Amino acid sequence: MTGRTWRWGMVGCGDVTERKSAPAYQKAAHSELVAVTSRRPDRAEDYARRHGIAEVHDTLDGLLASDTVDAVYIATPPASHRDLALKVAASGKPCCIEKPLANSYPDSKTISDAFAARGTPLFVAFYRRSLPRFGQIADWINQGEIGAVRHVHWSLTRAPSDQDQAGSENWRTDREKAPGGYFDDLACHGLDLFDHLVGPLQDAAGQASHQHGLYTAPSAFAASWQHTGGATGSGLWNFAARSQEDAVRILGSHGEIRFSVFEEEPVRLITDAGEVARIIDNPDPVQLPHVEAMMADLNGGAAYTARAEHALRTARAMDAIRKP
Repeated sequence: MTGRTWRWGMVGCGDVTERKSAPAYQKAAHSELVAVTSRRPDRAEDYARRHGIAEVHDTLDGLLASDTVDAVYIATPPASHRDLALKVAASGKPCCIEKPLANSYPDSKTISDAFAARGTPLFVAFYRRSLPRFGQIADWINQGEIGAVRHVHWSLTRAPSDQDQAGSENWRTDREKAPGGYFDDLACHGLDLFDHLVGPLQDAAGQASHQHGLYTAPSAFAASWQHTGGATGSGLWNFAARSQEDAVRILGSHGEIRFSVFEEEPVRLITDAGEVARIIDNPDPVQLPHVEAMMADLNGGAAYTARAEHALRTARAMDAIRKP
């Protein structure tokens, strides 16, 4: 790949940035992570020192004003995305926002429209679209290995964590910060992936339930949806269960594919000819292919599908399932 080097400024420096994302911005060709800001300046100073980042800014305004920052990565919890993203959009700098794009479809649409109005690229960190293990699944589907896709089903269950049991502060379980709780944080990954693998999501519906009193957000969800092309979909996400499961089945007219969204388990192709199981490790850092795909897109190469217009479909489906 040829082209300019894009110098990124990062907003927020939480857990996701330590190993998954920020190292990818530092390692990818034509990408540099040159600045960071946080609502806690001491945390930003410490982060910059540990990761060799040259600039620390007290505010987003200061980061946006820096001549050395070409693009912005927003790595804060989703409740803050709308206000931060609108400032970035006004600056005219390309942006990548951590998933989900925002806490609701209307806020997501507002963000997307602001960037579209300026003709500025806006990516969303749905990095599973670019991971090799899911690329293998896309190849099997596109090559007709399971025939026509008929249905996709995902079951994600987890028991309450020690943190949940203790009532510890956690934005992922606070209804004011994440209306769907863990569903908001986790389900968007799979729904976006199905949108990518099977076809655009449409006509989603669902139910939410409070099945324990450990936190204010709902703990259980069930849903159905369709994909353009006719395939149907269903899912259940239960964070009040006894045990853990992460199982996806894509059913076709001549076979099926089984895999996990989050666990690094084998991807399995099952047909009349037998079963093929492949172990495809994730890259380290896991967001490296995602950042590389953004760099290629920004430098005039292949268009990357982890854009706001794709994330809007997931946001609409999430709202319909969660019923805010």
